[in-house]
Amino acid sequence: MNWTDERVEKLKKLWAEGLSASQIAAQLGGVSRNAVIGKVHRLNLPGRAKAGGTQTAARPKRPATAAPRAATFQARAVTPRTVARPAAMAKDDMDTEFEVQAEQLPVPASGNNVVVPMSRKLELTQLTERTCKWPIGDPLNDDFHFCGNESPDNSPYCTYHQRLAYQPSAERRRMR
Repeated sequence: MNWTDERVEKLKKLWAEGLSASQIAAQLGGVSRNAVIGKVHRLNLPGRAKAGGTQTAARPKRPATAAPRAATFQARAVTPRTVARPAAMAKDDMDTEFEVQAEQLPVPASGNNVVVPMSRKLELTQLTERTCKWPIGDPLNDDFHFCGNESPDNSPYCTYHQRLAYQPSAERRRMR
C-alpha cells in the first residue's frame, strides 16, 4: 500500500475530525489500523480532537474544598539528610556478613518437627535429575556446594528445601 498525497490529505482530515485509527483505516481501505497509527506518528500530527464534545464537558470538575491542602499543614524547616555509605569492605568482613545472612534464612513453620538434612556436598557436575539443587555457601569460595539429597517428584529441591523455596503467600506476608 502506497501513501499517495490524496490518501495522506484524507488521513489528516479524518484525524482532525477525531475519528479513531480503525475508523480511518476502514474509510481509506486497504490499510490496517497500525499503518494509520504509524503514518500519523511519522507525520507528527497533533493529538486529535476527542469525538463527542470537549474535554470539559466529558469530565466533571471536582468540588472545591473548604481550605487548600497546603494551608492545613504547618511549614517545617527542611534539613538535608546525610546518608551514611559503608566504606569498602575487606574480604573477611564480607565472609562474616554472608555467614550472618545465611543464619537468618527463614525456617519453614509447620506443625511437625522439621529435620534439617545433612548435605551431601555435591558439585555442579555431580547433580542429577533426582538430586537437590539447593546452593549452599558463597559461589566464590572453594567450599561452595549443593545439597545433593534426593528430590521427590522431579522437583529441583529435597523436601526440606521445597518448604523453604515454596512458601504459601499468606505465610510470606506474615513473615514481613
